[in-house]
Amino acid sequence: MFGKLGLPEILLILAIALLIFGPSKLADLGKGLGEGIKNFKSAVKEGEEGSEKKS
Repeated sequence: MFGKLGLPEILLILAIALLIFGPSKLADLGKGLGEGIKNFKSAVKEGEEGSEKKS
């Protein structure tokens, strides 16, 4: 029941978030989320490179 989100459900969630936060806050939130994911990926990559050098 809760495991499957289709396109209509995702669009409804995005519309509600847009009404609550407004366009500018939603854009800032998306930017921050993207930067966080980018930093996380680079940290994981650096961790993998560090562990290969130790071996």
